[in-house]
Amino acid sequence: MDVAVVNAALSGFELKSASDTLRRFPVQMDVYSRVLDYCTIVAAGKHIAHAQSMIPPWWGCIAANWCGDVVELEVLQTPEMNPNVDKYSLAQMLWREEVLAALEILGADKGVRSKPRGALWRRLSDVAELDHLRGIVREQLKARQRWRPDSKSIQSGRQLAADDATSLS
Repeated sequence: MDVAVVNAALSGFELKSASDTLRRFPVQMDVYSRVLDYCTIVAAGKHIAHAQSMIPPWWGCIAANWCGDVVELEVLQTPEMNPNVDKYSLAQMLWREEVLAALEILGADKGVRSKPRGALWRRLSDVAELDHLRGIVREQLKARQRWRPDSKSIQSGRQLAADDATSLS
């Protein structure tokens, strides 16, 4: 995500310049569509037709064209609220201590405090209503002082998958 805005909603803007390609965009679109309330692609004119054919109806689309020394932006499609946010994916935006705090407030932390993050994310996504979870994530993102957890708490995607598999057995 090139630009993220966290306020009353979680909004994201994916920028594609004339020198970019749209090769990675389908994967980016899938990931962003799992967690963001509003998504918009801002693309150079040469990408607009292809980008518009790819995006879901709720995504926004803005054409960015050079006019002399200035970039002119033309809103072609206004974004609408994402109808398909995935609660588990949204919960994954939280760090372990943030998930534990949310579970404690919800009275759902018993039996999972020592579980791997995957189990915590699953529990939170199971017990929190979507709108409540959206609020929790927005507030935690805005409250963060550091944007990287301690390096020892960072795991590879492979390790996370292994932890998830272990927690389910």
